[in-house]
Amino acid sequence: MSACTQALVIEDDADLAMIYALAVERAGFTVQKALDGNLARQLLRECKPALIVLDLHLMGVSGVELLREIRTTPALQDVIVIIATADPLLADLYQDSADFVLIKPISYSQLNQLALRFINR
Repeated sequence: MSACTQALVIEDDADLAMIYALAVERAGFTVQKALDGNLARQLLRECKPALIVLDLHLMGVSGVELLREIRTTPALQDVIVIIATADPLLADLYQDSADFVLIKPISYSQLNQLALRFINR
């Protein structure tokens, strides 16, 4: 698995994925988007991003399953994971597995400011 200086936005809503990607990109990351869990899983096998913005409700492989895989894969364990979800109950269940949890709606500036904290990490 190669190291990447990029971020991966995993979000099934194309409009939100675009907004999140732009916010993270403007913080200085190179960004890839995955609109479903299957593509996200494939990308995570090919490359280790520095930052992941992860929706928990995805088609194919769920965000919960991806989060579990990220945290149990030695090469990915130190990746910064920001959960982006509209489900506060699910967020509570998985907050200890993520670095940050953001409850939708998430503003561009909120995600941009958070990503700026990690650009040189």
